[in-house]
Formats: sequence, C-alpha cells, structure tokens
Amino acid sequence: MDDLLPEWVAVEVAAEEDYAGRLLPEEAAGLSERAVASRRREFTAGRVCARRALGRLGVHGLAVPTSPGRAPVWPEGTTGSITHTAGYCAAAVALRSDVRAVGIDAERRTILPGNVRGSICLPEELAWCAERPGEDWWPAVHFSAKEVIYKLWSPIVGTWLDFLHARLTIDVAAREWEARILPGKLAESPPGTPAVFRGRFHVAPDLVRSAGYVTDSELRA
Repeated sequence: MDDLLPEWVAVEVAAEEDYAGRLLPEEAAGLSERAVASRRREFTAGRVCARRALGRLGVHGLAVPTSPGRAPVWPEGTTGSITHTAGYCAAAVALRSDVRAVGIDAERRTILPGNVRGSICLPEELAWCAERPGEDWWPAVHFSAKEVIYKLWSPIVGTWLDFLHARLTIDVAAREWEARILPGKLAESPPGTPAVFRGRFHVAPDLVRSAGYVTDSELRA
C-alpha cells in the first residue's frame, strides 16, 4: 500500500506471524465470542499492523478498539484504515495534522457475479468495464475503490454512502481514480460535504489494491 500513498502515511502489511499476534484487551473486546478462527486471525493481524504503523508515527502502546459501527477507533490525533482479504492484510495510519481521512482496501482479483456488479457499479461504469474484453476483473477495481471512498466519507460526513452514490472515473495509464458523489446524495448531506474523492489503484495477477486520502485543505477548497 505504501506505493499508493504519500510517505507521511505509515503503512504496514501483515506478515504471517501477525495473524497469531497479541491483541490488547480493548481490541479483543471488539471480537464477537462467535467469531470463527479466520475472522480472529484477520482481526488480529489488522490490529497488530495498526499498532506497528502508529509506532512509526511516534504513537506507542495504544489500542485500536472498535466502534459500535464496527470501524476502528484511532488514538486522538491520528486517523487510519485497515483492510483484509484472503491472504492479505494491511493498515495505514496518518497524523490528523497531515490528513483528515485515509482509506485503503484490498480485494482478490476475481470476476464478480452479474448481480454483484450491478450492486456496485452504475450503468455507465458497467459500460466502461464492458469496453475492456478479456479484463473482466475491472468491476473488482470499482469495488475496491468504492470501499476506499466509503472509508474516506464516513469519518468526514458521518453518514452512510452506498456504492451507487459515487460515480467512478478511472485513468488506467496513471493508475488513478476520481469519484464524484451523485447530486442527490450531496443534497441530503451536511454543508461542506466533499463532492469529489481521488485515489490510486494497483492491479496484480491475484490482488487489487486501492488507496486515497483527504486533507483539511482539500475540504476548505
């Protein structure tokens, strides 16, 4: 993920031992007693990576608990994002003096079923994907980018954002995306809500990664 974000965002990708790492008591409280072993491993790796990333920013020994909405609760003065998919987990953290929100997401590069594609992509996005024969995984890139958009939207706006509330434009050569929030969603959102989010992506043979961030200066622009 560090190839998709500026150097002042601390990024940590899980190693195998992180999946069996140690949770702090406040973090363990965020796991359901009914959580299966795979969920426990992913959750643990995410928190271990998050604390290691915080340490790179000079924030040591603090837990990253879970909010009632299931999002990570970052130590005061910081913000961040955690992602995990089969075989991959990472955390990205920044100081609030540098960034208002940061979002990361990783997905397996797979061909999504038609009904799933329709719940993620707007008709014009599906048309764009259809223009790329032999690359049927582009909806997975949209999925990953829109997960990032929500992770940027939520800490700033504090409301729900559906996949279909954002229209994505992808620059394949630059590996960049731009998302414009649909006018209807903006109309019902608080004043000052960002209308545009931007980020980057990378497509590997088996993995799609996306990341973005928003600064206070961008919100004031």
